[in-house]
Amino acid sequence: MDFSNRGPQPQTTNHDPLLGATPPVGAKRVGRTKNKKSLYQWISGGLIVVIVALFVAVVFAISFDAPKSESAYVYGDKLQAVFLNTGQVYFGNIKRINPQYLVLTNIFYLQTNNSSGSTTASTSNNNVSLVKLGCELHAPYDEMVINMNQVTFWENLQSSGQVAKAVAQYQKQYPNGQKCSTQSTTTAPPTTSVQNAPTSPAALPKKP
Repeated sequence: MDFSNRGPQPQTTNHDPLLGATPPVGAKRVGRTKNKKSLYQWISGGLIVVIVALFVAVVFAISFDAPKSESAYVYGDKLQAVFLNTGQVYFGNIKRINPQYLVLTNIFYLQTNNSSGSTTASTSNNNVSLVKLGCELHAPYDEMVINMNQVTFWENLQSSGQVAKAVAQYQKQYPNGQKCSTQSTTTAPPTTSVQNAPTSPAALPKKP
């Protein structure tokens, strides 16, 4: 009988030229696994950074390209003129504006008086006055809410304009506001003359 093959047999091993050593049978190649994980982490981190940078760039682009709100165009220290599609124009200070309505205070409007004493805008020889809202028969408050679908356009007025000068003169003459209680309800409210003003609100220049 041949007992030469019963002794311990040598185990065959595979030499790994990359690791430079002969790992035992069943051992895991830890070095290569770590390298793969490290590379994956670097790629994932780089993608996250790129995505965040793109998101920030898009947000900035939208912020700078977005149109400004209409209220941003209101000069708070100036008067505004609000032109309605009826041809009426009101002067005052826009305190609030949105797509539905605007709120106007410190309100004035144009009134034309002919020699007969009636109010009309049909002749060119009329005396044009700037009337302060508040002493009319219905005694309104000095605040007006105007639907935006009634507004043709509005604009800021320069302080050097005749309307702004007339308003400043009126406020100087009536520092405490107008007194309606001393007037008859059938008389016109106090007015301030505006020289060389248009004879009709409809004749004022239209916005192109």
